[in-house]
Amino acid sequence: MPLCESSSRKKMHHRHIDCEGYLRDDGLWDIEAQMRDTRTYDCGYDKDHRGGIIRAGDPVHDMWLRLTINLDFVIQDAQASSDHTPFGICTQAAVEMKALVGLQIAQGWMKLVRGRIGTDKSCTHLMDLLGPIAATAYQTLHMALEEREAKRLVKQKPVILDTCIALASDGDVIKKRWPEFYRAGKITKAGID
Repeated sequence: MPLCESSSRKKMHHRHIDCEGYLRDDGLWDIEAQMRDTRTYDCGYDKDHRGGIIRAGDPVHDMWLRLTINLDFVIQDAQASSDHTPFGICTQAAVEMKALVGLQIAQGWMKLVRGRIGTDKSCTHLMDLLGPIAATAYQTLHMALEEREAKRLVKQKPVILDTCIALASDGDVIKKRWPEFYRAGKITKAGID
């Protein structure tokens, strides 16, 4: 169902984020994201970069990020590219993404990232891609994780429990799909009430 009709308006900015996940032949996983920003008007930036003006419809930002991970969500490699930026120095931030190698995409992910890559070295827009990349990683590895879990003699609590309304430990989805992890009663941050 689409959103309700808005008042009369004029489009000024468009941000497009596209994420894809791939299983590699070597058993690792590539999770890729691209972000492209365009505006409907000319805008001035660094006069020494891109002629000092970015024309309407041309990308203000066009950036790529790839994390290569294993089935435990540990980053094996990180690559970034900033094809279009508003300032010349922006492209230098792409190399900083290598600092993510060895981190695990898990609870507290962005706090871990910020501990590795300071704001004085990073690019806000590449950092913005790390949230969608984490979500895409979970969606991409979902079937492989279920297959691995089905082979285990002792079942582990799925990491996605209690991450949304549908997957609440006290909800019907968990009761039906993972009854061994169903917990009656309301779940709070402090535990079960």
